[in-house]
Amino acid sequence: MPALPRLINAAGQPSYGLFPDGVEEINYLDFDLRTVMDKPRSQLAKRFGCNQFQFISLLSPELIVGVAIVDLKLVSNAFVYLFDPRTRRFDEFSFLQPLARNTYIDPRPGDGAALFAKGANRISVDAGSEPGVRHLRVELSGGTWIDARINEAPSQQPLSVCTRAGYAGWVFTRKTAARCCTGSVSWHGQQFDLRQIDALAAVDWTAGFMRRETFWNWGSLSCRLPDGRRLGFNLAAGVNETGFTENGLWLDDQLIKVDMVDFQFDRSAPLSPWQLRSADGQIDLQFAPAGSRQEKLNALLLASNFKQHFGQYSGVLRLPGETLQITDAWGLVEDHYARW
Repeated sequence: MPALPRLINAAGQPSYGLFPDGVEEINYLDFDLRTVMDKPRSQLAKRFGCNQFQFISLLSPELIVGVAIVDLKLVSNAFVYLFDPRTRRFDEFSFLQPLARNTYIDPRPGDGAALFAKGANRISVDAGSEPGVRHLRVELSGGTWIDARINEAPSQQPLSVCTRAGYAGWVFTRKTAARCCTGSVSWHGQQFDLRQIDALAAVDWTAGFMRRETFWNWGSLSCRLPDGRRLGFNLAAGVNETGFTENGLWLDDQLIKVDMVDFQFDRSAPLSPWQLRSADGQIDLQFAPAGSRQEKLNALLLASNFKQHFGQYSGVLRLPGETLQITDAWGLVEDHYARW
């Protein structure tokens, strides 16, 4: 089946559910946005009410990279972090732009572009210029740069879902994990060839009229199994679980849906072990954080308490027809509160 051309229909309503063939355009300005008392809201309110972000991770036993562009309309931000699991070296770079200046995220999750620029720092993601490739470029003033081509061939099966958010909103998200990638990273004079270190990528593209106050827990993995197959997952709780979930596993290009996931952890001791278990029994994992990227913002209208930990997963995945034992596979978890 072809992809759904537009998320918002002629009546101004989103299509809810899972989209095995994806959605071409998230035409959020066509949404019939209303107050909680059912009064229509203005076009300006729609323009400023839709949050968008794109996050990309590159994971291998030799290098962990996280890159994000976040457009909240009143403000935008971007961050880049790099972690070397062998030396435990960690660097992070974070930038803010009032009124989202020099920030753009195309409303096309599968073939659009995104851009953030501040001074000599520039982050771009281009999924439309080269068929089957999402191209990530990072150029930072201190000399760190990333040039990564992520394989998004037609054989992949992204997890695309739209769910209700509060009384009047909705969230669309498109996730992939364990994607092959090529290119290079330059960091503190060291060069990393992404093919040589067998780095695998995950992509999170999200947009919508989210709850004014929200939180989520999230987990992501991209690794190689001993037999050479690529294994990835995207797991979450707290944000999109209203009728449907954004939980899924990938074995090579095959997507396997996962039920609700429970995240058990001690918020007062975030570097202590986490437990992730799914209601259907497919997920039974422990996550051991090795480090984290944290940021707290408490402004008049906006607030964020963001903790993204990188570390290692171990445990059992009970999949249809086989059981996989995971040992010390590098991945991510997140605990995030937001008011926007």
